Amino acid sequence: MKKVKIVLIGGGTGLSVLARGLKDYPIDITAIVTVADDGGSTGKIRNEMDIPAPGDIRNVIAALSDTEPTLKELFQYRFQDNQVEGHSLGNLLIAAMTNITDDFGHAVKELSKILNIKGRVIPSTNSSIRLNAEMEDGEIVYGESSIPKRQKKIKRVFIEPADVQPMEEAVDALEHADLIVLGPGSLYTSVLSNLCVPGIGKAIQQSHAPKVYVSNVMTQHGETDDFDVMDHVHALNRHMGTDFIDYVICCGNEDYSEQILENYRKEHAEPVKYHKEELEAEGITPLTDENLVHISEKNRVRHNTTILAKMIYDLALDLTSTIPFKPKKRKK
Repeated sequence: MKKVKIVLIGGGTGLSVLARGLKDYPIDITAIVTVADDGGSTGKIRNEMDIPAPGDIRNVIAALSDTEPTLKELFQYRFQDNQVEGHSLGNLLIAAMTNITDDFGHAVKELSKILNIKGRVIPSTNSSIRLNAEMEDGEIVYGESSIPKRQKKIKRVFIEPADVQPMEEAVDALEHADLIVLGPGSLYTSVLSNLCVPGIGKAIQQSHAPKVYVSNVMTQHGETDDFDVMDHVHALNRHMGTDFIDYVICCGNEDYSEQILENYRKEHAEPVKYHKEELEAEGITPLTDENLVHISEKNRVRHNTTILAKMIYDLALDLTSTIPFKPKKRKK
């Protein structure tokens, strides 16, 4: 039976968590990952070696890995700040493999084999890029990590150099996708940083696959202050120059405890609201589930990865009329 082909686009923690949730379904997963991060260990390696940022790539490889737990833990191990400059071992391995193969994309492919991943992890481009932002007041902010620190309303984000080429494998995956999923993750610095790669954005527009956006649960200070779900969608559409989102997975307008809300207010964050009629008026189908939100032990609001993955898989099944499947339970 032909497997459903699902392409995930994003970066940060959100993409790796979603990839982990989808891992046990009988689907063909391709994760197209941003390489514009310039902070921490990944930023140091990016600047010193002039290679694409490896951090988000590392996290998604680990999420899709089906190898011994010790090896996976080793891959994700991060040294202390006074040891090897606080680098993640996985970042160093990607950098070393890039030196050996003289090609970042090939290095990612080789390490994916070593860690026996389910699916494919592909950088959006094989070039070292910088993500910049133009603010509403006209200021240009340079560097991904600097954008939210300005705490201004973002007009648009863009990359330099502007003429970088996308990974051919990424374009091919988009052309043959049955479903394209954007997010969850930081709207501008994780999702749109991929779409700013010219060939990636064009391939998404030309793909006949339905596009679903997974909206964040909470706003992000310095990126999406006061945004509701429709504001997220409008930002995506503006950058692409067309309305292209078919579905949005969003949390219901939940009643969170005052303690949770107060904790987020301290971070200048609030729940991302959605208005069903507003989305439907623009031809977008909203999808939600009463159990989509998970409250962690530390009172952090997160997507319930199991529910989110099932929603995406069920949507893919509905769109492709494939026989349903229940994922195997993980051994504890």
